[in-house]
Amino acid sequence: MPALSDYTNVFATALQVLRDKGYRVWFDARAGNYCAEKDGWDFMSRSPCGLLGVVAIYEHVKPTQFREYWWRSYLAPDHRQLTRDSPDYIPVYARDKKSTETND
Repeated sequence: MPALSDYTNVFATALQVLRDKGYRVWFDARAGNYCAEKDGWDFMSRSPCGLLGVVAIYEHVKPTQFREYWWRSYLAPDHRQLTRDSPDYIPVYARDKKSTETND
């Protein structure tokens, strides 16, 4: 079990984060998508977590004007090339209390 994942119990928090960042958010019932807008830049996703993710891409890229594929990064690995094996690590929820207190 991950510490956090895209699931319905996270949706309200994702929408609040977007509001706190100054985005207007709404649900387009006809299209079945969650939407956000700020400064004329608009975003859409099937889930609030996905919406927060595309907004994070926008905030990372910081485009100054619109152009096709403004979000594309040619340095990023193609998602189909990601390894299928999980890295060796101890998830935060599985760490004992003593080791997490010393790492804070």
